[in-house]
Amino acid sequence: MIKYNFKFVTIFFILILSFKPLQSAEMVDPIKVNWSFKGLTGTFDRASLQRGFQVYKEVCASCHSMQYLSYRNLGEPGGPEFSEQEVKAIAASFEIEDGPDSQGEMFTRPGRPSDKFKNPYPNVQAAAAANGGAYPPDMSVLVKARKGGANYIYSVLVGYEDPPSGVVLDDGVYYNKYMVGNKIKMPNNLSDGLVEYADGTISTVDQMARDVTTFLAWAAEPELEERHKTGVKVIIYLILLTILVYLSMKKIWSRIDTEI
Repeated sequence: MIKYNFKFVTIFFILILSFKPLQSAEMVDPIKVNWSFKGLTGTFDRASLQRGFQVYKEVCASCHSMQYLSYRNLGEPGGPEFSEQEVKAIAASFEIEDGPDSQGEMFTRPGRPSDKFKNPYPNVQAAAAANGGAYPPDMSVLVKARKGGANYIYSVLVGYEDPPSGVVLDDGVYYNKYMVGNKIKMPNNLSDGLVEYADGTISTVDQMARDVTTFLAWAAEPELEERHKTGVKVIIYLILLTILVYLSMKKIWSRIDTEI
């Protein structure tokens, strides 16, 4: 009886250890990209940030909001650093609803640098209704809100494929190997040559995905470069302090050794 129970327990644990959840077969690790802003001394590529904003404006802004950004942020240090005139021109290219005026009526006007990025929809319900019931998430802090961060966002943008044999997708649903479950309602909006970059860079799908991801990473952490600079200063200070403490200790103990 004891031998029988021992065999049963052994077989049970072997089965448990060899079991793999079904969902794990559907999950693919994000592509690892060597981003310029990663690491202790990482900084944002200004040209990539400006190109990334162009991709957001021309491709993403029709569905996704960025409610925590103002147009003036585009000209601030540490970001895309557009000139003052460029920021004014970018803001003025949008029609912003304002008011009420002296007659109690709402009106539209050209955007100003102090305005928040224009929301493509008046409310959440309208956004969901226009996208088959799927609400396009706000992109202001999307990189920080998704596990895998910038790598995940980039991977999803380049991860569209034809579904494998046997996989059936509903209307308005697309196959993406980096999404959990491999199904996404956002269509593949990137194609080679879609955007004509102002700086002449060739707009391949990979290039646009990298640039807009860099822009979204900055939007989620606009103070990243300043934080990195502060971190380096703190580390240098601590190293110098450690050296001074060590030398002081050696000097104090050298006197004690002499007296002994």
